[in-house]
Amino acid sequence: MKVGVIGVGQTKFGEHWDKSLKNLIQEAGLAAVNDSGMDKERIDGIFVGNMAAGTFSSQEHLGALTADWLGLTGRPAVRCESACSSGANAFRQAYMAVKSGEHEAAIVVGVEKMTDVRTDSALTSLMGAGDAEWETPIGLTFTGLYALMARAHMNLFNTTREQMALVSVTNHRHGLKNPYAQFRKEITVGDVLQSSMIADPLGVLDCSPLTDGAASVIIASESFIKNNGFAKEPVWILGSHAATDTIAFHDRHSLTEMRSVKLAAKNALEKSGTSLNKINLLEVHDCFSINEIVCLEDTGFCEKGKGGRMVERQEITKDGSIPTNIEGGLKSIGHPVGATGVRQIVDITRQLREEGFNQVNGAERAMAVNVGGIGASAVAHVLSKNL
Repeated sequence: MKVGVIGVGQTKFGEHWDKSLKNLIQEAGLAAVNDSGMDKERIDGIFVGNMAAGTFSSQEHLGALTADWLGLTGRPAVRCESACSSGANAFRQAYMAVKSGEHEAAIVVGVEKMTDVRTDSALTSLMGAGDAEWETPIGLTFTGLYALMARAHMNLFNTTREQMALVSVTNHRHGLKNPYAQFRKEITVGDVLQSSMIADPLGVLDCSPLTDGAASVIIASESFIKNNGFAKEPVWILGSHAATDTIAFHDRHSLTEMRSVKLAAKNALEKSGTSLNKINLLEVHDCFSINEIVCLEDTGFCEKGKGGRMVERQEITKDGSIPTNIEGGLKSIGHPVGATGVRQIVDITRQLREEGFNQVNGAERAMAVNVGGIGASAVAHVLSKNL
């Protein structure tokens, strides 16, 4: 059974001191309902992506909460947690449920409210995505872990700080026109190199921010879509896959590779019947600048060790060979960890509908890759404007 995206919505990403977790869920969810043009009573399944509402917002039981605040009580609702890939995993669970025939139309909401706690508390919560027995007690943060990956990549492949800085520069430029982005500000390589060092070699402008926000999509079966005649053409989900790796970074067979990304991307492509050279739009996880470089390599868009040079050649820009994070990525848009994977689908859907804020001409097929932790989990999806 074919499954399509029929509605998308999101909040602005940023620091929302005047909005609660409930408010964010409601705003994004109802925006997706309005975008779809459907009667929300036709939704028969609810899937929520969230990492740490219990520690960030003192709120658990998000499935029921979401059903309540969207006026959809009575439907089955479930929360999906997979660190920073929670949103993509919620989308994948909804996709499989609709594809199986269990649901006709489902809503997916990814959400996180991260700024209501102190920064040190937020960082401690985020390290729950790593190894709490071996990594957290020695003071490692995810910036520290990705700094280890960056340093290994630099030593093995001569990747430069300037190449990593160009990831941030490019994504900030992409996000300038995005009204939902947390940071709509152009930066230079010099700005990145001179920014405060967080964990050598990563400065603050190599890092995605703490963010509040929510994103939502509505998906439905092909028969439901055809029988209800929606005004907007659906964007079709051609393939989906998820993969995992060791939770501890020191247990990996390579410090410069994310095996979960390789497996998720490869299998999503195979399931979609699509070859890599037919993907002309890419969303990857740039929580830190090195992560985008490694994702470009591990998805197969360049050879291992050549991601920095690919960025330097401007191949990821709007006019490049594979426009990547074209609406700003995590770096410019922000990274409410449970929402990012859903936001990627929202941005791809807008692009394939030709409604993008930074529209790529002629985009037909796209891939989204959402990473949890430092690659302990990853989820990939392939979408198309045509079946």
